[in-house]
This record gives sequence, structure tokens and C-alpha cells, in this order.
Amino acid sequence: MPKEDHYNRGMELFAEEKLDEAVAAYRRALAEDPDYADALQALAMVLARQDRLDEAIELGKKLIEVSPEDELAYTSLSIFYQRKGMIAEAEHIAAKARTLGWKRQLGGKGGGGA
Repeated sequence: MPKEDHYNRGMELFAEEKLDEAVAAYRRALAEDPDYADALQALAMVLARQDRLDEAIELGKKLIEVSPEDELAYTSLSIFYQRKGMIAEAEHIAAKARTLGWKRQLGGKGGGGA
């Protein structure tokens, strides 16, 4: 089964509040492609929802490695740090998210599309 199918199944299971099953589906997608950013993000969010913050933080770090320009990746990691009480780390990562947001906004003002 393609990684996208596992990811989509994980999204369905998450919507149904079947969190353990969603985790398994996202892990299957990542077994196909360990750098699949959407699955990394989704898995990290589910783990954070389950208060498995250490795992969510590790996945958040990996997501930033594979998607260094993804503002949402930094924002998510900042939230995970904040929930764990790691305020300095949360603020540091949040600042990076803001910087990426500003770069994106400034880059979009030139009229040229992607």
C-alpha cells in the first residue's frame, strides 16, 4: 500500500478518535518513507494529544530537519516544548517560526508566484 494511503487512513482514524490505530497507520507510512513530512507532522500531533511529548518533540525535530522551511513544523515543535514546560526552547523555536513567516510574507510581495 502506498505511503499516502497509510497517511490518509491515519487521518480517518484520527478523526474517529482512534488514536492508537492512527499512530500505527502513520508509522506504516513512515516505514515506506521515513522523511514523509505530512506523516511526521500528523504522528507528532497524535502523540502530543496522547501526552507522549518526548516522542512528539523528537518527531518535531526530525520534521524540521526534513522540512526546514515549514513554518508549521516549528510552530508545532514550539507547542510541544511549551506543553512539556520547556519554555526557553519553546520561545526559541517560536522565534524561528515567526522569522519564516516574515520571510514568506516578504517573498510573496513581489508578485511572482511559486
